Amino acid sequence: MFLLRNSFAVVTLAFAFTQPAVAQDRAFSFSLTGGAAVQPDYFGSDSYGVGPSGAFGFTGLRFGSAQFGDPDGPTHFAPGSGLRGAFRYIPRRAGTDELLGLDNVRASVEVGLGLHYTTDTWQIYSDLRYGAIGHRGMAAELGANLIYRGENGLVLHAGPRAEWGNSRFMRSYFGISPTEAAQITALGNAGLGALTPAGGFRPSSGIYSVGVELGAYQPISDNWGVTGSLRFDRLRGDAAASPIVQQGRRDQITAEIGLTRHFNLRF
Repeated sequence: MFLLRNSFAVVTLAFAFTQPAVAQDRAFSFSLTGGAAVQPDYFGSDSYGVGPSGAFGFTGLRFGSAQFGDPDGPTHFAPGSGLRGAFRYIPRRAGTDELLGLDNVRASVEVGLGLHYTTDTWQIYSDLRYGAIGHRGMAAELGANLIYRGENGLVLHAGPRAEWGNSRFMRSYFGISPTEAAQITALGNAGLGALTPAGGFRPSSGIYSVGVELGAYQPISDNWGVTGSLRFDRLRGDAAASPIVQQGRRDQITAEIGLTRHFNLRF
């Protein structure tokens, strides 16, 4: 929580220096990305699958004399400070195979907002997301990037990441209830049963992973571009102590590729 508060404080101070626009028109600029991801079947899994991926990016909003971001500026890693969109899709987890005895966890869609401070060569940001569909918990991400901008519009970024979840999020993906612990034993899941206490496992809120991400964006027209990323995360804290992770793997790798469409709406 110390890390979260201080990181949010830094980007909030940066956001406070954003100046209102002089222009009087109204505009809303954002981007949508859709694609595919190769990722662990669930948090802590040692097996991988292919599934959908997506992202929402907030570029800028201008309403009269007030402006957040720059709806007329660069569409990817735009220099400045302000709001940014936050989105994450988490696939469904089934209580089968090595997770036999656990309840199913339905697919989740997290949406929210973040703050960022971005220059031509580096960025810091904090995002806060709510599980609007699925787990109904809160999750946050802290990150920083070094940025390279090529002459042909190519943008490369790389930097550290930290993920945080509240108690509801943590219990959804790393917890085992007493009822589930009994089901694991009754159904003969010896592998997970040997790691699970009789009373189950109840994790607390906290930073559950740290890692690093490498990414690239290549525009192919004024409004379209190709986005790709490779990310490594290591589960830690109560997440790493969970029997779900102990029978799987702490190290998690995710690769994504997608097509991005930029929108600039005037109203």
